[in-house]
This record gives sequence, structure tokens and C-alpha cells, in this order.
Amino acid sequence: MAPLITVNNLCMDFDGKRVLNTISFELSEGEILGIIGRSGAGKTVLMQLMRGVETPPTSGTIIYHVAACDGCDYLDVPSKNGQACPKCGGSLKSIDVDFWNEANTAMKRRIMNRTAIMFQRTFALYGDDRVIENVLHALDDINYPVDKSINRAADLLDQVRLSHRMMHIARDLSGGEKQRVVLARQLAKEPFALFADEPTGTLDPGTAKVVHTMLLEAARMENMGMVVTSHFSQVIEDVADRAMLLVDGKILALGTPAEVIQQFMKDYHDQEEFEAAEIGEQLLSARDVIKRYISVDRGVVKAVNGVTFEVFTKEIFGIIGKSGAGKTTLSRIISGIIEPTSGEMNIKIGDEWIDMTKPGIEYRGRAKGYIGLLHQEYDLFPHRTVLDNLTDAIGLEFPKELAIRKAVITLRMSGFSEEKGREILDRYPSQLSEGERHRVALAQVLIREPRLVVLDEPTGTMDPITKLDVKHSILHSRDEMEETFIVVSHDMEFVREVCDRVALMRGGKIVSIGKTADVLAILTEEEREVMSKPAAP
Repeated sequence: MAPLITVNNLCMDFDGKRVLNTISFELSEGEILGIIGRSGAGKTVLMQLMRGVETPPTSGTIIYHVAACDGCDYLDVPSKNGQACPKCGGSLKSIDVDFWNEANTAMKRRIMNRTAIMFQRTFALYGDDRVIENVLHALDDINYPVDKSINRAADLLDQVRLSHRMMHIARDLSGGEKQRVVLARQLAKEPFALFADEPTGTLDPGTAKVVHTMLLEAARMENMGMVVTSHFSQVIEDVADRAMLLVDGKILALGTPAEVIQQFMKDYHDQEEFEAAEIGEQLLSARDVIKRYISVDRGVVKAVNGVTFEVFTKEIFGIIGKSGAGKTTLSRIISGIIEPTSGEMNIKIGDEWIDMTKPGIEYRGRAKGYIGLLHQEYDLFPHRTVLDNLTDAIGLEFPKELAIRKAVITLRMSGFSEEKGREILDRYPSQLSEGERHRVALAQVLIREPRLVVLDEPTGTMDPITKLDVKHSILHSRDEMEETFIVVSHDMEFVREVCDRVALMRGGKIVSIGKTADVLAILTEEEREVMSKPAAP
């Protein structure tokens, strides 16, 4: 198959540090290349350079091999050389484009119009519009004929298997459904190359499998070249024809998915041991908590339906369940972000029990200051450095020396080595990998020294090795800070390793609560399928 993209000796520096080092490879027409590596390996930076995002590389080239129309702005894959242009009837002729050469700015824009990118958390949807309207907006952006757009939008929703959701409001969709709408919007552009950066990192494994199938089918149907990055071996196994392992900005391996995954996983082991924690007195008490929503499409929705449980100091308490079970809604009630419709939610601050269901500075307002939440849709201040995000941006005013000391300590608790923590203090979020940003967001929660920390899908964007760092950070925080955690997750392996007790949710209710092993033992076969993270090969 003819090469579509050639990357030659690509290097990228940030603040004098090399994050991509002499990267060279080719992507063929219709090929799916999976890029795997730990957080900070350079995956996202490489993908953004190939797509034309952010700033040019420090050195090296990215060459697009395309067939360009001599009569209009249409571009296609190189194998279409000599064929007639589908837009104007002109002739398509082969051309090699140095993508980042300033002399080729106009051609770069044309290439970007024929490529697409998907991110793992930025769904980029019109939240108040219906699903089909979101796809119609994408068709309008490329000046698709208005009289044909409705049928085309419906065809695209068929392709990603969302015809049964086309009239839903986009904000009411699940994460996996939103990601499939994003895919439909990208396919509307009829790209010859698609870049998917951790496209399923925050989804449960069952939902992720569906999205992987959609990506694979789209690539085969449209003969698209595709680059997919991931921390997880199963993603690469599911979709990639060929795989690349990035380590510290260098290509360590390039070959079959099985070969590359074996290389990636060889250092995946956990040798650190922790003593069993001494669980203390009751810290949180929930009684008959109910949360109802009114949905235009579905009427009254009982997201949380009569939930009762307790959490004790220094406990790591898990809340598990399939997507839509009510986990995230419950975590937001616990955190004081939303009010329950009815029921009790009390937390002990000092010697007093505070009623979280009552508004005001003496009730929910007071309690919220002692509860930290890291949710799936976390965000950092993009124009502030990591140090500022950890201190000034959340109202912690320290002398510079103390601020750095406190920041480094907290970054270490969230999974960074002390050296790496110091290294990133002056970087901006855009200069970090997605996994690194996730850990900085965790540090942003821990630096406020909360009594209770709610972690909503804490490992959703992390590779197996980084997941060990997070496991250790939680356990160390419990030991060193006497911290209490509520872990809301679909990652059963992680829950098994860190949680003392678990509550299983189905349809907004807690159907079982007890020791982690006991609750995991009663999962249905379907729950095991959709709540099991990809295993190491």
C-alpha cells in the first residue's frame, strides 16, 4: 500500500527538554497504527504535530503524500493519482507536501480539511442540540449540499449505530454515546486520515469495545489511515494493524501489536507492599438518598434511588457499576455539588455532624471545604503553570519557597517522582500528556488537605504502570495524611487492589455492599464484561 504520511527524524523540545527524539516511520493508506506508551512518552505531542495542531516541530519533517486536484482545492490519497476529481472533474496529481514548511501554508490547510482528530475527553458537541443536529452542523461546516444533508446525517448515525439516539439531546448521552457522535461528526468530513488520541480512555471497557469497533469499521469502510494512541494494550490489540512503543520521546519498538505490547508490558509489576490500614470512626453517613431528574426525552429519571451507606475514616470505599448506574451522580451529591431530591447526607467535621442536604455556610458550604473531588471531566487552568494551578489558582497563598515544597510533595503523592515533579512545575497543561494532567489534577485536590477525597474514575486515562503510581499515591496518602477515599470506578482490577469495601449500584440503587472480594464475586457476567479493564497479555 502506498505511504500516506512519512515522518523523518522528528524532534520536539519544550523549555529546552526534548520530548520527541528523532522519530521516523511511515503510515500507509488505510493502515491503522497504534501508539502505546506511558504518560509523558510523547504520544499526544506526536499526534498533534501530525494533525497540524500547536507549534511546529523543533526539527525534522512530516511529509503528506497526496493526490491534489489541479482545478479546485480537493485532495485525496496518493493512489488516486490520475483519476478524475469527484468535486470538479479535474485531474488528481501526486504531490509530496512538507507539512510544516511555511511555504506550504495553503496546502497545509487543505490537508487539515481532509483529516480529523478525536480527543478522549473533549467531546466538542453542541450540548443543547439533538444528536442529528450535531451531525448536521458538521456537514454544514464542509458545505455539504443542504438537500442531501438529512439523509447523509442519518447514514452517519447508522454507521456508528446511534440511529436510536438521533433525537436525544446531546448532553443527555452517556460518554460512549457522545464519543460515537464525535466520530460521526468527524466522518462527515470524509477524512483520508483520522487521529484518535486516547478516544476511549474514560469509558468503561464494554463501551470502549463498541467505540473500538466503530473506529475499525470506519477505517475499513472509508480506507482511512488512522493513528490511535492509548495507554492500554487491549485498545491496540482491538484496532491496530501495526504498533509503536514510545518511551521518553523515542521509538523503542515498531512492529506487530503482539510484539510491541509484550515489550511495553515487560516492566509491569508491583513490588511495593502496604500494611492493612486501621479503619477509624464513621466519617460519612447517607440515608435513603434520592435524586430525580426531569428529561425531555425520558420523563422522570431516578439517577439515585434510595441509597444508604456509611464511610469510615482512613477507609477506601468503592462505588462500582455499569455506565448509567448512578455512580457519578452519587459522587456529586457526596461532594456537595448537587442537592439530593430527598434523604440525608451527613459528614463529620471535627466533633460535629454537618448536614450536607442543607444549603448555607454552616452546612453544605462548610462541609464542601473538607471534601475534594476529582471527576472525569476535570480541567486545569490552561494559561497557568503547574505550580500556579496547585497554589494561586485555587487560593492557596504560600511564599514561593514553601509553595514549591508543598507542590513537589503533593505531586509525589499523586504519582510523580520528586525529580519529575520539580521538572514540570513551570510547564503549562498543554505541555503535559493527558495522564500527567490527570495526576496534576489529583494533586490539585490533595494540596487542599481534604478530610474526604472522591475520585471519579481515577485510572480512566492511565497506562498500567502509571496506574500503579496512582494506587501507591492513594495508599501513601491514607497512611501519611490519614486520608479517606471514595473511589467511583468501572476498573475492577484497580478496585480489587485498593478498596476496603465496595458498594455495587444497579439502576440507581445499591444492591450489595461489603468487603471488596465478596461484592465482586456476585457480579453478573455482563457486569464482569463491561467492568473489567484490559488485562496484561
